[in-house]
Amino acid sequence: MRFTLLATALAAVLATSAPTAHAAARPEVDAAAKAVQAQVVAWRRDFHQHPELSNREERTAKVVADALKKMGLTPRTGIAHHGVVAIIEGGKPGPKLALRADMDALPVTERVDLPFASKVTTTFNGQTTGVMHACGHDAHTAMLLGIAQSLVKMRKDLPGQVMLIFQPSEEGAPVGEEGGASLMLKEGLFKDFKPDAVFGMHVFSTIPVGQIGVRSGPEMAASDRFAITVHGKQTHGARPWGGVDPIVTASEIVTSAQAIVARRTDIAKLPAVVSFGAINGGIRYNIIPDDVKLIGTIRTFDEGMRQKVFADLKNVAEHVAAANGATVEANVPDTLGNPVTYNDPALTQKMLPSLKAVVGDANVIEPPLQMGAEDFSFYAKEVPGLFFFVGATSIGVDPQTAPSNHSPEFKLDEQSLDVGVRAMLEATLDYLDAPQAGA
Repeated sequence: MRFTLLATALAAVLATSAPTAHAAARPEVDAAAKAVQAQVVAWRRDFHQHPELSNREERTAKVVADALKKMGLTPRTGIAHHGVVAIIEGGKPGPKLALRADMDALPVTERVDLPFASKVTTTFNGQTTGVMHACGHDAHTAMLLGIAQSLVKMRKDLPGQVMLIFQPSEEGAPVGEEGGASLMLKEGLFKDFKPDAVFGMHVFSTIPVGQIGVRSGPEMAASDRFAITVHGKQTHGARPWGGVDPIVTASEIVTSAQAIVARRTDIAKLPAVVSFGAINGGIRYNIIPDDVKLIGTIRTFDEGMRQKVFADLKNVAEHVAAANGATVEANVPDTLGNPVTYNDPALTQKMLPSLKAVVGDANVIEPPLQMGAEDFSFYAKEVPGLFFFVGATSIGVDPQTAPSNHSPEFKLDEQSLDVGVRAMLEATLDYLDAPQAGA
């Protein structure tokens, strides 16, 4: 790929879709983005070709740490297993800002025809599977390295300090392990360096390249898992009255639970989801088993609604079981998941002009609430946070039908790398130069 043509193409896209920008972007951002563009693409392709699952990001962490050392930084490694953190000390006094990128891949077998497509396989949950950066974390890591390189070169004139967070296990730690943002914080990430704000971004298939999506307030859902075990009494399938049928009970729990969202939750206020992902029980066609296990997910945007759904689901499970003569172990939630990803309204309003300066007013959109979750939310509970989406689908491809993040056919338009670098650099410099009191 010729990167001069890539930059020209991006400029043409932005010029076509947004003739008038909100404000002029910083010339130093333009120069820095051009200088790191080829390297960012090269890093992204390397990470894409060598993906690693959550809490297994050993090679990725080493590549990141080595790159930071070459920039003259002193990275800390081994945080939350494979996290890498470095501080850029500006030459002038100013605020503290944290920038975060996630590094892990998914147990997905790639079906995209690329010269740098992943051929990696592994064993996950007892099954052989491919490993793929199907969510775009390879892009996030590469972009933050490019941003770091740019900021280091500006260090003498940089006000304040910037913490670079390269985070493992955003997709969730393996069963029985801890990981991700919550573990980084637990291990003292913000103990000695507590930022005044934290920024993050995510490439997104439902937005075309050249656009940025951001919402003030709730943006992505809280995500929680539940597990319900129904205990019956095993009997012959020909004599169901001789036992207690946990399969019938489990079926009624699934059916009754639909009323939690449909009839007991004020979805006119904010949406909510209760989904059952698996039902496991029994081994033979003519034996009613002792137990059936149900697992699933709950998605909410409001803490009060979240707690109410927990209570309602537990209540449904216990009472339906009792009505059938069964008992339940209702672990609702089974493990407390990610909180709502919440963009601080004042910080969001403050940084909107920075994003618009890069892509133009018309290309900064407010996307709908996203039922997906992000553990960036843990950082944003500690300090004001801003998390935005960078369009990843090529112009001419319908973003609504393009393969989504987590799909084996997810395909990132590499022009999004340049957009992400520019947007984050612009926002970073603007924030450091003119911090808002209390932000």
